[in-house]
Amino acid sequence: MKSDMHHFMRDVREKPDIAPLRDIVEKITYAEETTQELLEDHPLDKYLRRDRIPHIWCSGCGIGNVLISYVTALEEMKADIKKQVVVSGIGCTGRIPGYLNMDTFHTTHGRAIPFATGMKLANPELTVSVISGDGDLFAIGGNHFLHAARRNITMMVLCVNNFNYGMTGGQLGPTTLLDDISATSPFGNYEPPFNIPYLAAASGAVYVARWTTIHLRRLIKSITRALTKKGFSFIEVLAPCPTNYGKMNKKGTALDIARYYQQKSVIRDFCDPMLADLSRSDELVIGEFVDIEKPCFQEIQERIYKEATKNGIHV
Repeated sequence: MKSDMHHFMRDVREKPDIAPLRDIVEKITYAEETTQELLEDHPLDKYLRRDRIPHIWCSGCGIGNVLISYVTALEEMKADIKKQVVVSGIGCTGRIPGYLNMDTFHTTHGRAIPFATGMKLANPELTVSVISGDGDLFAIGGNHFLHAARRNITMMVLCVNNFNYGMTGGQLGPTTLLDDISATSPFGNYEPPFNIPYLAAASGAVYVARWTTIHLRRLIKSITRALTKKGFSFIEVLAPCPTNYGKMNKKGTALDIARYYQQKSVIRDFCDPMLADLSRSDELVIGEFVDIEKPCFQEIQERIYKEATKNGIHV
């Protein structure tokens, strides 16, 4: 097809009887060349595997916004790609590592955090990030989340919360809101959802924030903050799933959902994360809720080992 188009454009240039098309062809050629230059020179290209693009996400999905926010944060930090590791589990968000041009791990369902913990402890020089979905992190992976936060392992965990298991058809998940429809709650959800910023804070996270997929500058700033903190950092990103969850609950198009985020979001920095419960308010409470300092797992471990060595114990 591409070869046929090139032959057509060559014929248009060479034959005077079709001169009226010449200007159009020249504009097409210029647009192609300009697009190619932009693709070749884009400052974020070095973070992406261009051979894997275009992506597989549905039209209107917010995961692409999260991906671009993450790599933009790396660019603004001038981060060393060789020291970045991204881990994910299974699900729509779990596809993010496949598009990143760095060390990444697409792990088994719910086990992203244990993999990430092992990498951080084996090589503390790495900056380890877990980017996965609400089902992967808080259903099958919920136990691992609690204990990584409790131990205060230095890593960033970013949860893309689209309120359902999007990849497998829109089933009920641990963040699905009360009364909402899903493939496995056709009459409405009667299981109270997690307030995951509150859960993260209560479990011991040193940094906790929540944004939506339209608050990208604030999200980029939060990612930068989380990547530079010692200890366990957590960011929730509310994201649309117009194909499944949005359609079942008559949320409209992705643009309608973005407009909803704009109208309903209220930034309440450093409020009690308990107030961020989405099922108990008509507002979407977003912001930075926790930003504290305390010894991380590795620092406590090192102190304990040094004390044991002083007492003549071989560690």
